[in-house]
Amino acid sequence: MPENDAASFCPPFSVVCPLILSTLNARYAHSSLALRCLYANLHELRPQARIMEFVIQDQPTDVAERLLQAQPLLIGFSVYIWNVTETVRIIRLLRQLTPELIVVLGGPEVSHAPWRADLSAADYIVQGEGEVSFYRLCRAVLAGERPPAGVIQGQKTPLAELALPYPWYSDQDIQHRCIYVEASRGCPFRCEFCLSSVDKTVRYDDVSRFLAAMEALWQRGARNFRFIDRTFNLNMAVAERLLDFFLAKDEAYFLHFEMIPDHFPEGLKARLRRFPPASLQLEIGIQTLNPEVARRIQRPLKMDAMQRNLQFLVTETHAHMHLDLIVGLPGEDRASFGRGLDMLVAQCRSEIQIGILKKLSGTALARHDAAFAMIYDDAPPYALLQNADYSFAEMQHMKRFARFWNLYYNNGNFRRSIHLLWPDGHVFTAFDAFTSWLYVQTRRTWKISLDRLARYLFDYLQQQGHDEASLAVMMIDDFMCLPGRKLPAFLRPWHKGKTTQAISDDGVNKRNIRQQRHADSTPENP
Repeated sequence: MPENDAASFCPPFSVVCPLILSTLNARYAHSSLALRCLYANLHELRPQARIMEFVIQDQPTDVAERLLQAQPLLIGFSVYIWNVTETVRIIRLLRQLTPELIVVLGGPEVSHAPWRADLSAADYIVQGEGEVSFYRLCRAVLAGERPPAGVIQGQKTPLAELALPYPWYSDQDIQHRCIYVEASRGCPFRCEFCLSSVDKTVRYDDVSRFLAAMEALWQRGARNFRFIDRTFNLNMAVAERLLDFFLAKDEAYFLHFEMIPDHFPEGLKARLRRFPPASLQLEIGIQTLNPEVARRIQRPLKMDAMQRNLQFLVTETHAHMHLDLIVGLPGEDRASFGRGLDMLVAQCRSEIQIGILKKLSGTALARHDAAFAMIYDDAPPYALLQNADYSFAEMQHMKRFARFWNLYYNNGNFRRSIHLLWPDGHVFTAFDAFTSWLYVQTRRTWKISLDRLARYLFDYLQQQGHDEASLAVMMIDDFMCLPGRKLPAFLRPWHKGKTTQAISDDGVNKRNIRQQRHADSTPENP
């Protein structure tokens, strides 16, 4: 049996496996790089281990049943902000059903104090990088030398000395899931809202070794690569070699990189120009365009360089951009946030992900709590409830603003008609008013059909004085730019039976990018 076949590390349910590595992914299209890093570095223990992934929508009792079918001695869970509540529920079930089972937790959500979840049902908590520490713990347990329960500090190891995780993506993963990879770990910046700021050094894998692993994945059919490096364009020597690897490929592929906005030297620009449409997505963390707020949270903000680089990406590349803005940063009020949103929309028609500030354990954000009256939810994802600039009611409104913005602006279903909301360029003010009106109509922000979304926008724009017939034609064009789209019933009287050209090549590309973007998305702070 081939080494990389799924069965080589996921035996049938009936086979006893002493060691289980598990997690709850946000959705099926995701795959856990962390579990594969741990599995790869179990070395001689790998034949006694198995990876079992679930999604947060799975019933806890069903997850517990499947885990216990393998009669494990030890289960290690990778825990994140989006799955901690469900994971705690599962380990409590496991503790009730099999008190002798050893439960180990690791991952960002348990690596820093204070813990907001009750982790008392776990036997061990591995804080930080776990490849070496988890291997040592498993080896001791299997040898009957169980260490005292408690917290185990992870051990940082040069990446080139760790076994690579990539052979342990199954053929099923490659065909149906995003493949997560990392050429580096760490971040040199100190942004106080971000857990990556805790590790202020950047460590790189051996580039030749890493590229050999990417080639092996490519030969197995992988075409969807999401790099989780926090600052991909920090080291140009490494970044250029990685980009050249993909530029040399003839078949279609999809790449995701996270880049800092103010560092686009000419070598990088020359390569980015060469990527064809639908092949490249860049996540660029803007977070705030207020220099004073940026300084307060120790985030670099070089406005001129950032604006030049965004303009370059818009005018000279086919890259799809995912820009991030945060609501509720210490000292940034609605007016300041609004100016930032106006500026980004004016500069580039890219996805702008609006996130509510979260207080993650391990970050330095808590130092602003008293000065700015910051109050956060104690439950995941620990989002801001109110502060000196936003009342609780205003913050609730901004959460709805962010949700409706995603439905109407980011999803691309109303690419032309949405801009009718702000003919004078005052994006924030206009969409803020639309949010207030829309919530009165819906009293919800979820489970609203596309037809209903279209009707709400149509009715609102009519109330703002737009001609009914012209508006209907524009919205029909928005709908018909994608093939197979069914026109809402209320627009059909204006449809003359002659459809707009079904879709342009660029439209296909944007559709594919949207599909990849939604597959990749996670409910984390950027």
